[in-house]
Amino acid sequence: MAKSATPGAISTILANPSPDSSDAVPETVVQVVDLKPIGASTTRFTFMANDGKMKLKAMLPTHFASEVHSGNLQNFGLIRILDYTCNSIPNQTEKALIVTKCEVVSPSLEKEIKDEAKNDGVGIILKPKQEVFTKSAAQIVQEQRGNAAPAARMAMTRRVHPLISLNPYQGNWTIKVRVTNKGNMRSYRNARGEGHVFNVELTDEDGTQIQATMFNEAAKKFYPKFELGKVYYISKGVLKVANKMFKTVQNDYEMTLNENCEVEEVASEGAFIPEAKFNFVKIDQLGSYVNGRELVDVIGVVQNVSTTLSIRRKSNNETVPKRDITIADDSKKTVVVSLWNDLATNIGQELLDMADKSPIVAIKGLKVGDFQGVSLSSISRSHVLINPDVSESKVLRSWYDSEGRESNMASVGSGVINTSSKNGSRSMYSDRVFLSHIVGDQTLGQEKPVFFSIKVYISFIKPDQTMWYRACKTCNKKVTESVDSGYWCEGCQKNDAECSLRYIMVVRVTDQTGEATLSVFNEQAEMLIGCSADELDRIKTEEGDERFQAKLKAATWVPHLFRVSVAVHEFMNERRQRITVRAQAPVDCAAEASYLLEEISKMKIS
Repeated sequence: MAKSATPGAISTILANPSPDSSDAVPETVVQVVDLKPIGASTTRFTFMANDGKMKLKAMLPTHFASEVHSGNLQNFGLIRILDYTCNSIPNQTEKALIVTKCEVVSPSLEKEIKDEAKNDGVGIILKPKQEVFTKSAAQIVQEQRGNAAPAARMAMTRRVHPLISLNPYQGNWTIKVRVTNKGNMRSYRNARGEGHVFNVELTDEDGTQIQATMFNEAAKKFYPKFELGKVYYISKGVLKVANKMFKTVQNDYEMTLNENCEVEEVASEGAFIPEAKFNFVKIDQLGSYVNGRELVDVIGVVQNVSTTLSIRRKSNNETVPKRDITIADDSKKTVVVSLWNDLATNIGQELLDMADKSPIVAIKGLKVGDFQGVSLSSISRSHVLINPDVSESKVLRSWYDSEGRESNMASVGSGVINTSSKNGSRSMYSDRVFLSHIVGDQTLGQEKPVFFSIKVYISFIKPDQTMWYRACKTCNKKVTESVDSGYWCEGCQKNDAECSLRYIMVVRVTDQTGEATLSVFNEQAEMLIGCSADELDRIKTEEGDERFQAKLKAATWVPHLFRVSVAVHEFMNERRQRITVRAQAPVDCAAEASYLLEEISKMKIS
């Protein structure tokens, strides 16, 4: 007998759009027609389910991608649907089938099954999935409901849906999930008033995650109820397309729970310490995320840890703790991560205490900013693990111990020369101005620093200036010589036998419109001079002043691209303009030519 679809399969599905359980799904074989990816995705696919008489639009979630890519599930092939939901399509009368579980019956047939083909025989003969018991299904369910706890009865009343099957257009559903991350309760203020909000990350048994947000009354109701690591049945939530600015998990949707939602703990499943899921971004790849709406996860070896600073917020004049850590990875790039609030005082202090052991940190949910080219900042939902038990941590530790410890690291921000402005990131070719624009307007930066890009030549580096300071090897703060021996760090509150030198210098620069003095700090100065401050000090001490000045002279009259901040500060009761180099890069001739051609085109148009 030729393989075929189950007669009337689509009618059967439409008559029972949401089975109570997979056991309630009748024997259903359909043909896959017009199988294709959804948009640019390579993990989600759509097709028309065909029974020879009727067709129904259908979707395969991401966990079927491997079946499609391997060729096991093919266009014109037959599948047996083992579990599904059938949802309404907005503004349309038809429904869409979401296949949550299926098995392949046949590879691709020669052609699409038509009415006439179906009349030649009956549907494919399938083995029953389970034996027939003397008790009816209704009797069994009734007995189970009578003995079940309230949370279990909640799951039986409505079918438990996998997270992958949910979308904003579904009706009632119930999910069974574990709380794998819980954020802090926080306050907010906007045009509509003040309120409270907190988030949780939920994971089901298939490993799919979703973020749930609660506001005001719902936040007060559910904050004490949700406990990290426990399992819950949740229903009556609302789904919407995820906002990339605030999402911390890989899911197209996010969930909102109001005070009328039902949340019941599954008491039979004990709590556990959840394993955080990360989607790490290499430090040298962070440039494309600058000022974007997407949060990132990073992993790196801790290079430096600062002391805790108190930062006063302009919005409410509240003082919050902040601590900066510098991390590096095997791309040989470093980036500064700002930890705020509890992360600064708790995790930050722990990192400071063990900084000399170069611990590895994995941080989930960071914002990417443009301070010093590229910088990272924690938010209330950020999660930090020290020396995590993940494969990436082991690889990073092996690299650092074998070669990374002795490698020359460079700040990722100093290499931001990408000419694109993807995700709003700033490059060396955005906000380009001449020096005359900056020095000719002494009001620039009076209220807050402003940023520009400039192309200049270093015309002079004064050799007798104070070009560096003694710094703590742990936190980079200035140290003082101890009375007995060594160097005392006030930030770390400890005495070290050695210290390092870090640049803090000024250079004179020029372009075709004028001159200016720029303040340059360690990372950028090392790129300009071509060596570290320790090495330059050695040259001056051991090789003499002539060799020292020759090294400085070699750095002049070379074109550079600078990203600078302009601010006004007061010195000796006089307000002065300070221009500080935040990022530096050599001139890329091809990119520079493209920029100039674009500027010429603008001049022609005007």
